[in-house]
Amino acid sequence: MLIRPFDPADAEALNVVALASFRQYEGIYSDWETLSQGVGAMAALASHAEIFVAVEDGRLVGAVAYCAPGSTPRADFFEPGWPIIRMLVVEPAARGRGVGRRLTETCIARAIRDGASIIALHTSPAMEAALAMYLKMGFKLTRQVPDRFGVPYAVYTLDL
Repeated sequence: MLIRPFDPADAEALNVVALASFRQYEGIYSDWETLSQGVGAMAALASHAEIFVAVEDGRLVGAVAYCAPGSTPRADFFEPGWPIIRMLVVEPAARGRGVGRRLTETCIARAIRDGASIIALHTSPAMEAALAMYLKMGFKLTRQVPDRFGVPYAVYTLDL
């Protein structure tokens, strides 16, 4: 598996993988239509974040966005100086092979490069596999945040 920076030529494949990654949650969000439009446009995050992609056998199978400390836009429940992990997505067929962990580790390495002492993300208990991975990596619950389309979310942080 290769982890590399996003290239604009990856946009279509990235958006397809992002939407496929979230499709399992379609029934739990109160406004799937709106949520899926944002998820299916993940490549747009490249305008204000570093996106990293995971490639296996020449195919994009996962991605994540890293928002550097002080970058905007950002939700107000994140401290301005925190780097943020956003939109970790893994194609369903590629799950269980360490793709999500490698992408998360890439963001942690970027945060260390940026001199951060903490990195943050927000996720939901509905995302059981991702939450279990984050907790195993040492992320700790920091605060509850407003529900997103009827689904509870919380901020988790990792001391670096």
